Amino acid sequence: MSWASWSDFFAMGGYGFYVWGSYLVSFFCMAGEIALAFNRKRTLLRQLSLIHKPIQKEQNNETTP
Repeated sequence: MSWASWSDFFAMGGYGFYVWGSYLVSFFCMAGEIALAFNRKRTLLRQLSLIHKPIQKEQNNETTP
C-alpha cells in the first residue's frame, strides 16, 4: 500500500481507529505487566527481609555471651 500523505497513513483506509487503538491497548498491557512484575519483586524482597531479620537477631543473640 502507498499513502499520499501522513494523514492517509494514520487513517489506514478508514481502519486507523482500530489499528492504532489496538497498538495503544497492547502497549498499555505490556507496560502494565512490566510494572506489576517490578511490584511483585519489590513485595517479595520486602517479605523476605522481614523473615530474615528475626532469624538474624536470634543468631546474634546466640553468639553473644
